[in-house]
Amino acid sequence: MKHRKLKNSELDRLNPEEFKNSEKTPLIIILDNIRSLNNIGSVFRTADAFLIQKIYLCGITAQPPHKDIQKTALGATDSVQWEYAENTSDVITKLQSEGVFIAAIEQAEASIPLQEFSVQKALTYAVIFGNEVKGVQQKVVSASDAVLEIPQYGTKHSLNISVSCGVVVWDFFSKLKALEK
Repeated sequence: MKHRKLKNSELDRLNPEEFKNSEKTPLIIILDNIRSLNNIGSVFRTADAFLIQKIYLCGITAQPPHKDIQKTALGATDSVQWEYAENTSDVITKLQSEGVFIAAIEQAEASIPLQEFSVQKALTYAVIFGNEVKGVQQKVVSASDAVLEIPQYGTKHSLNISVSCGVVVWDFFSKLKALEK
């Protein structure tokens, strides 16, 4: 069987207005002091691909519009809802009061391997990704409902934040979709 690559015009994608009006995946992304503008843009693009509810940009995390965010976001900052908050802990407190389950993505004692974490259909989740060097702040890890860890088997200690986000969002998205069957 031969495979022909599809043209962008054949992909039947939503326009930004259709995206805003569509049913969202019950998942929120929290960026805790992300320094790289390219990483921020990549997270927006991933959030767009999987119909994520919202992104919180916290602390030193830059905000759109910015040319270096746009370079990797490719317009996703126009479709994905986002909000800036100076303090990540305040966002966690607010979301927990709304019944959102908070999971820090970090290497920590008693962390749950990502593949072993089960999602529930009735919950909304928020996943927190931390600074490229320091990770998620300890006080944020401590305030989270769970800590999820992406298993790694090589010599390096971590993945790039945009890669981690793609892995975690895909995992949540696929588990949530499986519950719909």
